Amino acid sequence: MNAPEPQPSPITLPISTSALRAALGRFATGVAIITCRDAAGVAVGLTANSFASLSLDPPLVLWSLRKASPSVVAFGEASGFTVNVLAESQIDLSRRFASSSITDKFAEGAWRDGERGAPHLIGAAAVFECESFSQQDAGDHVLYIGRVLRLEDSGLAPLVFHGGRYHLLGEIL
Repeated sequence: MNAPEPQPSPITLPISTSALRAALGRFATGVAIITCRDAAGVAVGLTANSFASLSLDPPLVLWSLRKASPSVVAFGEASGFTVNVLAESQIDLSRRFASSSITDKFAEGAWRDGERGAPHLIGAAAVFECESFSQQDAGDHVLYIGRVLRLEDSGLAPLVFHGGRYHLLGEIL
C-alpha cells in the first residue's frame, strides 16, 4: 500500500482588511444597481456586487450595504427596493452609480418607475422588484432581504466583477 501523497499546506494570511478583500475578490460576482425611493420620494441608487439569491419559497433575495454609506437611511426606511442586474453593455452605469462625486446618477440610462416606485433600469440583464422582508445588522454592513414580487429576465449576458475588475462573461464550458 502506498502512503498518501502529502498535501500542500494552505497559505493563511493574517485576517487584515486588505487580505480579506483580496481573497473575497477571487469570487466572481454579477454587478447590480440597487434602487429605492427615500422618504421624500427621491430616487436613490448605488452599485453593488453583494446581491445573492436566498430562497425560492418564499422568493427571497439579499444584498448588503456598508453602514457608513450615505444611502443606508434611505434603504432602511424604504418599503422595498429594486435590484437591476447589469448587462455587459452597462459598465458605464455601474461606474456612475459607484461614484460618490456624481449627484444626479439617474441622469444617464433609461429608467422608469417599477410597480412599487423604485427606479427600474430598462435593458438590464434582470430586474427584481422587492418588498422589504428583513434587515439585519452584520458587522460593518446592513443585510437587506427582499421578497421578490415581480421580475424581468432579458436573457442578456450579465456584467461580471472579479479581482477588483469588470469582466465579460466567458465562453460556456
